[in-house]
Amino acid sequence: MQYIQVTFSFTAIEEYQQDLLIADLADIGFNTFEDTANGFIAFAAAGTYDEDQLKSLLEQYEGQFQYTYTVAEIAGKNWNEEWEKNFEPLIIADQCYVRATFHQSQPQYKYEIVIDPKMAFGTGHHQTTTMMIQYLLDADVEDKTVLDMGCGTAILAILAAKKGAARLVAIDNDEVCYQSTIENAALNNIRNIEALCGSKEAIPEIAFDVILANINRNILLDQIPSYAAILKKQGNIFFSGFYESPDLDMIKAACEPFGIKYVDHKKIGDWVAAYFTK
Repeated sequence: MQYIQVTFSFTAIEEYQQDLLIADLADIGFNTFEDTANGFIAFAAAGTYDEDQLKSLLEQYEGQFQYTYTVAEIAGKNWNEEWEKNFEPLIIADQCYVRATFHQSQPQYKYEIVIDPKMAFGTGHHQTTTMMIQYLLDADVEDKTVLDMGCGTAILAILAAKKGAARLVAIDNDEVCYQSTIENAALNNIRNIEALCGSKEAIPEIAFDVILANINRNILLDQIPSYAAILKKQGNIFFSGFYESPDLDMIKAACEPFGIKYVDHKKIGDWVAAYFTK
């Protein structure tokens, strides 16, 4: 398969601005990113690349930072091989050990999760996933019904299953994530995760005790009414994928009409995860 490689170089950019740009690029079909000394490289399948869409996106950042970029068409890489070169096991709160299939098992940890991410988001290394895992480690999900929205590798659904959740639904609009969810559930001997490919329209009409949504601010704001419709009374939502200001206040305001109340939030770097209850 042929890929489009877009190489960005920045003279000055804040970390949060680069993260926002990467998130926006992911929304228009770029699915793999590599850091460089001066910026990053974004990759998209040649068949999904739209030059006008890229230019329109970049116009939204006009004046915020200085950058240049180049576009080239390249042959496909073995993305798993590239990922394996840099992936290190991750330990969170001395309870959760996230590793790849080629790492040694560490049975001393209460929860061990084996992840083969392919090109799906969610190894636990990103701040947002780490904070969601921290929340989930403290949450009561035993015998609960759990929705993992924008599931990526399904790392959160897998942890919830290991903590005793009765029924899990994991949804992502990316076919790679959908397949990754099925494969990672099997790697961890989890049999009660229902994987679905789609967005808010794919959410089944059942009541959920817990919703996990690590996506981005705009998608969360759009989907909050859908979450409210299927969240049980006294149910909990854990959000991430956004910043403290102004995003957190926007999320609070969107939840308020549905009786979904803010409890607290965590912050790592510029990223925030927040806990709400109905």
